[in-house]
Amino acid sequence: MEGEDTTGFLLKLRGMSEKALRDLNTILGSERKNEGSSKACLTKPSVDNAVENIEEWQKKKNCSSVVSPTVNGNQTLTANSGVEIGNAEVEYTESENLSDLEDIDTCLKTLLAGLDSKDWVLVCDSLNNVRRLSIFHKEAMLDMLGDVITFIAKSLKSPRSAVCKTAIMTSADIFSAYNDLIIDSLDPLLVQLLLKSSQDKRFVCEAAERALISMTTWISPISLLPKLQPYLKNRNPRIRAKASMCFSRSVPRLGIEGIKTYGIDKLIQVAASQLSDQLPESREAARALLLELQNVYEKFDDLMPAATVSEHPESEIRSWESFCQSKLSPLSAQAVLRVTNITREGLVS
Repeated sequence: MEGEDTTGFLLKLRGMSEKALRDLNTILGSERKNEGSSKACLTKPSVDNAVENIEEWQKKKNCSSVVSPTVNGNQTLTANSGVEIGNAEVEYTESENLSDLEDIDTCLKTLLAGLDSKDWVLVCDSLNNVRRLSIFHKEAMLDMLGDVITFIAKSLKSPRSAVCKTAIMTSADIFSAYNDLIIDSLDPLLVQLLLKSSQDKRFVCEAAERALISMTTWISPISLLPKLQPYLKNRNPRIRAKASMCFSRSVPRLGIEGIKTYGIDKLIQVAASQLSDQLPESREAARALLLELQNVYEKFDDLMPAATVSEHPESEIRSWESFCQSKLSPLSAQAVLRVTNITREGLVS
């Protein structure tokens, strides 16, 4: 009996141990779940904190912002911490609707750091402050203009469309404000604007085209044409087309004296080279330019270089046909005359 009691006691003790072990596992499992839940709770407040931080930054910054995030679902706003905060849409303000700065000195001190920030919202805000400075206080930014243009060109390369478009709008305001003062820094802006105006994103493309129009409007053609000319031979046909359109738009702004200085023969050679281009935009720009040059040539006798006049009889050199044949290859001259004669015949009829 004593042996049986001992055995029963041991079995009972073993059963109690197994139950205790199961209870312990249950407790540990609950703690793990609670710990995971606690971590999940910690993640959410970090998002809330990030939102609060950005809201606080927007309230306290000295330069008022034009970037207004609103819940939409088109783009994602990212804080400095890298936490995804939510979806936001950037509002783009036209130049005439921009307001003046409240604190110019503070904006100037923080401008370059803002343009070079990793926070894309701050970059957009800084770009819009560049626009304000260009419009309201262009002399104040003159000393740092070269560095500002470098950062604008960097933003033009941004894969984020909001930054890219804001940089494009900034470029247009820079052209309007500083004119030929930026000609030595123009190249990095020009190549990016030609690229952006050739891409598939419509709202970026349209903004870039408007910026190029601003460029041809505000920068003198005598300075701009040499900058554009290399892009007329670019390997990318879309870039060639956009450059041709800019070139054609700029030439009439030269005026008679400017055309004499630049050389009407050089301009005709440029236009003739674009007549056989791959894209119709290039060919149409070339035709428009040739008609402009023909009209100017026939109105003003003194456009003919003196050396050419001495080489040809007076009656012969005065005709548009003879001039083209003297300055172009036979095939190019034939193409130019076909375009100008057909157009003239159409206007006469």
